[in-house]
Order: sequence, then structure tokens, then C-alpha cells
Amino acid sequence: MKKILPHFIIVLVFIAVSIGYFIPALQGKKIFQSDIVQFNGMAKEQRDFIKKTGEEPYWTNSAFGGMPTYQLGANYPHDYIKKLDRTIRFLPRPADYMFLYFVGFYILLLVMKVDYKLAFLGALAFGLSTYLIIIIGVGHNAKAHAIGYFPVVLAGILLAFRQKYISGFLLTAFGMALEISANHIQMTYYLMLLVLALGVVYAVEAFRKKEVPRFLKTCGILVVAVFIGILTNATNLLATQEYAQWSTRGKSELTVNPDGSPKKDANGLDKEYITQYSYGITETLNLFVPRLFGGSNSEKLGEDSETYNFLLKQGVPRVQALDFAENLPTYWGKQPGVAGPAYVGAVILFLFVLSLFLVKGKTKWWLLAGILLSLLLSWGKNFSLLTNLMIDYFPMYNKFRAVSSIQVILELCVPVLAILGLGRFLDSSRSAEEKTQALKWTAIIIFGLLALLFVGRGFFDFNGAGDAAYRQYYGNEIVDKIKADRKAMYTADLWRTFIFVVLAAGVLWLYLKGKFKYMYVVGGFTALVLFDLSGVARRYVDKDDFVQAKVMDIPFRETPVDKEILKDTTHYRVYEPSVGLNGARTSYFHHSVGGYHAAKPGRLMELFEYQVAKNNMAVLNMLNVKYVIQQNEEGKLYPARNPEAAGNAWFVKRLIPVNNADEEMNALDSLQVREEAVFNRNAFEDVTAVAERSFEVSPAASIRLTEYRPNYLKYISENPNDGLAVFSEMYYPHGWKATIDGRETSFFRADYALRAMEVPAGKHTIEFRFEPEVVKKGSTIALAGNILLGLLLLGGIFYGVRKKREHAVGDR
Repeated sequence: MKKILPHFIIVLVFIAVSIGYFIPALQGKKIFQSDIVQFNGMAKEQRDFIKKTGEEPYWTNSAFGGMPTYQLGANYPHDYIKKLDRTIRFLPRPADYMFLYFVGFYILLLVMKVDYKLAFLGALAFGLSTYLIIIIGVGHNAKAHAIGYFPVVLAGILLAFRQKYISGFLLTAFGMALEISANHIQMTYYLMLLVLALGVVYAVEAFRKKEVPRFLKTCGILVVAVFIGILTNATNLLATQEYAQWSTRGKSELTVNPDGSPKKDANGLDKEYITQYSYGITETLNLFVPRLFGGSNSEKLGEDSETYNFLLKQGVPRVQALDFAENLPTYWGKQPGVAGPAYVGAVILFLFVLSLFLVKGKTKWWLLAGILLSLLLSWGKNFSLLTNLMIDYFPMYNKFRAVSSIQVILELCVPVLAILGLGRFLDSSRSAEEKTQALKWTAIIIFGLLALLFVGRGFFDFNGAGDAAYRQYYGNEIVDKIKADRKAMYTADLWRTFIFVVLAAGVLWLYLKGKFKYMYVVGGFTALVLFDLSGVARRYVDKDDFVQAKVMDIPFRETPVDKEILKDTTHYRVYEPSVGLNGARTSYFHHSVGGYHAAKPGRLMELFEYQVAKNNMAVLNMLNVKYVIQQNEEGKLYPARNPEAAGNAWFVKRLIPVNNADEEMNALDSLQVREEAVFNRNAFEDVTAVAERSFEVSPAASIRLTEYRPNYLKYISENPNDGLAVFSEMYYPHGWKATIDGRETSFFRADYALRAMEVPAGKHTIEFRFEPEVVKKGSTIALAGNILLGLLLLGGIFYGVRKKREHAVGDR
């Protein structure tokens, strides 16, 4: 009990801090997260169906013309790891994510044999890191979720390398199972890059000490642990892999761009898209000084700003001037925009530099390797030599965008080294001279850097990317005042950092002089870290970001336009050009061809880029876009009805064969959608014979959608002749099964993205059911993985108990 009690108390403190930071969550409020608002729009049809039937649909028509729900929070059979994860995250959101940050990091430092008091300090430093709070604020929940399990996985790996094979194996397996369950593959990928760096350092050490067999044994054990973690998440991983090939993350079959230029043969995202959010090289300094580059693209400065006072002098009403000053575009870094700086902390950076002089061995080197790799890759196109190498040659690196987010590895490694450095400094076995020298050189480096930043202020122009637009709308004077505010923030935060560094150095100096004891140092640094990090984080995420729960539960309000459209109870789609393919408001109320997702359906995206962008309305017609939300001359929205919408399904007279995706896309330029369809004969060779026929479309022929569910469509076909039917539903090659009068039949892709099939003469019932094999297969594998993991856990506990009893008997 004496051993457990301190940890129990610390966990209670973690709970208190997490809830204290997000206290409105206890009042029934929810944090307003822009990405979650969009997610709720996308998932509305799916959730309504589950609520009504208790059945998981795995398909939705509310976004992008139709897509699987695998990346929209789908629940799978035998997903026991997700249930365990929900138990761990028992606090109200978003306090649950902060709690996860704290506990995971605490476990890692304990495994690294750090005193629990310092581990507590390190956990606070990690969990309150500004970037980790900001991603919660904007709604990157899956990212925060995955980062929270980073330390747990690392803890298991380190245990295994310390030859604690059973505990290391089990913790790694559990950590990986939970990590993958968080469902942010990009973050997990970055974690694996860090593990790779760790592995290289340990491999060099093993080679140097002639312990390669032991190293390989440990690697083998860890590979099995990771494999079991993967097995427990088989359904999600297999479904994600399946969908990814169909999405914009997969390889396009087109070989030309919309402008006719040759398209690079790339199996992944466009290089420019990947590196759009590239961290500026000098911008890296805001890890140390938070608003060195202006903070965010919507900073709250209020009445203390130059801009606010200037507006008052110009006669602008106080309320209007204050509102303007609460949303100033103060960020002037290299990225298109940010919600806040990736601030690690002045105190933590000071301790990090101190650690470079005091921490020795392989732990220091794998952490430094992770930091350096993370930093260089975060620069993206600003360090194109390494970035291009990774995109072109490193497996899967070209699947992920926003390269600046790889700094999460740095956010993890810096506080680890900082706490290790503080621990070495407080180690009584270390000589006072060594500590004095380390503190001296740390102070020289840190204060020298601050002096350079003070002196170098005149070398910066403080110009932001959006300043030209502000000059156009508001004039030169207002932009000059915004730049003055940027300069003031630069100077103010330099002084802020200077003060915290002085205090940190002072605490260590007093310890060296015997004025402070161990506990005073720990307490002093805990206070400094709390004030430093929470002070910056609250600039961007605080109680003002919480709203009444209904605002998030019902994020979009029905407009008169929506009400007018919803009077039509048939099955159709809606397009809102002002939103395009990057907003889920329309998806919340209607079946939309737009939506909000990082991995959109690839062929729908291409239809818009190659056809809709050049005003080919025939594509909207074949997608059954019955209403287009437009603006009139007065700027009011209204639902424009599209009389040319093709409907849910129709019969065509002929099928035009082409040889590749380029020809298929080009054919849409002049395709008479209601009369003909086009298909790729090389993709569907068995359909070639159908193209040799012509079909008579009788005026009496009809095909009607009579029953609709997200995962089920029922049509009644009446036709005196054999017919070729085209359906305004997205063709997805996996999971959809079609029957005619109960007998399974084949269908194929036509018009680049739709479904088509032959229908015999007479009256027939046509049904489409979405019954994805990947869910059935994956669930079986996941069940086996969970059983295996459970048995191994029980075996590990039994073995541990038996060993303790043997030791107890031996001691007697």
C-alpha cells in the first residue's frame, strides 16, 4: 500500500487538473470543436439509422454521393479494445484526453526509473504542452487520442529492451492495441518513426557491446507484441486499407491533369498538398517563445492592442472595435494559418538544454534522434532535400498531409529529456562541479539566444500572408497597426520567456548553494511549469470555448432553404456550390455531394476537378442533384431546382466502351447521360459483349426506387424490353451485393463513378445490400486477437504472482 498510495494520489491529481482545466464539462457544456461540428454533420444519417434500428449501416449517402462509414466512427463486432479504451477515458470530454496525456507520460517516466515526483512534473509538462491542448480545441480528437498512447507503447518497448520480456511484451501489445484503436494512422506512423530511431540507436549499442543476439530476440518479442495489437484492431485496419485505395489517398487511374498536362504517376497525395503546412525554420523558435511569430491567425488581443485603440480614435464604436481586436490575424509565419503556436515551454526548454550536458548514453541519443528527425521533417518544403527523399522513397510517407504535425514527436521527447536532465541535476552522487558547469553553459546558451532575439527584432518585417487582403478591405493604416501589435507581442513574450528562464535558473542555483532542498526544487518547477504552459494554452483554449451541449449535439440550424428542400420526400441529392466539397452542413440535412473529410472518395473528387469545375452540369444530373443552393441578387440563399436531374435510376440506349480512365473521363465532356453510358472495357472485360448491343427504351419503361436505407436500396423495374439501367449511386467495389428477384446478379461501373447493370424485360425487383466482407473477416480476426491477448495477460499475471511467491519463500 505504501508503494501504491503515492501513485494513486498522483492519478487523483491528474483527474483534478484535467477537470479543472476543462471545468465547464462538469456543467454539462461541451467544447466547441470546429472539426467535430463537421464530423457531426457527416455522421448524422448514420447515427439516426443506428438510433432507429440498432443496426450499424457501414454506408452513408449523406456525403460525397455515398461512402463507407469506416472513417466516421463505425462500430465493429468484437471491438473489445475500444470498450477498454472508453473505460480508461472515463472523464467527460475533453478532460479525458488530457488525463490520457498525463497518465501515459507518467507511466513512461516510471518505466525509465524516474522518481515519481519528477515523473509527475514531466506528465504535467507533456499534457499541458500548447499544441496538445490546441488540437483538442479545434477537434482533432483522434490525433489527441493517438498521442495519448504514445508513451505507453514506448514504455513497453523500453521494458523489453531491459530484458523485462513478459511485462514489456504485454505492455507493448496493450499499448499498440489502444494506439491503433485511436484510429489516427498518421500519428501512429510518426510514432513508428521514433521507434525506428530508438531501434537504430539500440542496434548500434548492441553491436558495440557484442549483444546482437539479445537485441534480435527483443526485436522478435516486440514484433509479436505489435502483431497482436494489430490483430485486435483487424476490422478497422482492413476496412481502412480497403477504403484508402478508393479514396484520394489511393492511386488515380488518370494520367493527365484537368488542364491536360501529364499527371505524375503517384500512389499517394500530391507533393504540394502534403507540404502545404510546412513549419518555417525560424518559426521553430516559438517552441521557446510562444508568440514570436504572432500566435494564431485569430488572436484575442482586446483593449490592450494598438489596433483597438486606433479604431476607437477613428470613431469606430467600442463594441465593434473590440470584436475586431478579438480576431486579429497576428500570425505571420510560413504556414497558411495556425490555431496557436507549438509551445513546449521556456522552463522545459531550459531543462532540455541542461540535459544535453548531464544525460549520457543511448537514452539521450534516441531521444535526440527523434527530436532532430521530427524537427527537420516538420520544415517540409522549407527543407525539401529530406522531405522529397521521404515522400519519394520512404514507405507510406506520401499518404499523409500537414507535415508540421510530426512535431508531436518533439513534443514528447523534449520533456522526457528535460525531466531526465533535472533528475541528473538533483542526483546527489553527481559532483557539484559537473552541475555548476552544466548550469553555466545552459545559461550562456539560453540567455545568448534571448539576447539575439532581442537584438534581431529589426531583421523581421512582421508581414503576414493575408495582409494584402486586409489592406484591400481596411486600408494601409489598419495593417500597420496589426504589424505594430505583432511587434509588441514579439517583445512581450520575449520578456515573458526571459522571466521564466531566470526563475528556473534561480531555483537550480539555490539548490546548488544548499538553499533549496529536493522537494522545494520539484515544487518550484511544478509551479513554474503550470504557470508557464497553462498561461499560454489558455490563450487559445479556455472556458470561453465551451458552449451549451445542444450547440454541439445539433451543430447546424435548419434554414428556410433546408425546410423548402425537405418538403420533397423523394430520394435525391443537394449541392451547395459555396461550400463545395469542404463542408458538412448540407450533409446534416440532406443527401449531399459535398462533405468534410481528409480522405474523400477519389472518383467523386475527380469528377468535380475535371468536370464540375468546367461547368459540366451533366455530371450533377447523373448524380441526381435535384437542388442546388444558390444566392440571388440580394445575397439570399434559395433552392434552385434542377429539372435535368436524372433521377435514382434510368434506362439508356447504348453503352460506349473506352480503353482507360482518361478516355472515360473525356467521354463525360459530351455524354448524353439519359441516352448513353460509358464504361472502361479493360476494367470490366465481361461487359464488353453488352456494349455491342443497342437497347430500345420504351416510353412505358420505368425503374423506381421504392425503399431506401443507407445500406439497402430497393427498385421496381418495369420494361417491355431488356434494358441497361444506370443508378445514381456511387460504385464501390467491395461489399455491395445486387439481386434481381432475389437472385444475385452482377453490376459494373459506368459513367466513371456510378453503378450499372443489365435488367431483363418484365417487372422485377432489384435490391442492393451493403454487406461488407471486410467487417465479417476482420471481426473474426479481432476476436481471435482479443482472446489471445487476454490469455497472454492472464498467463503473465499468473507467472508474476508465482515468481513473487517464490521470492517470498526464498527470503524466509
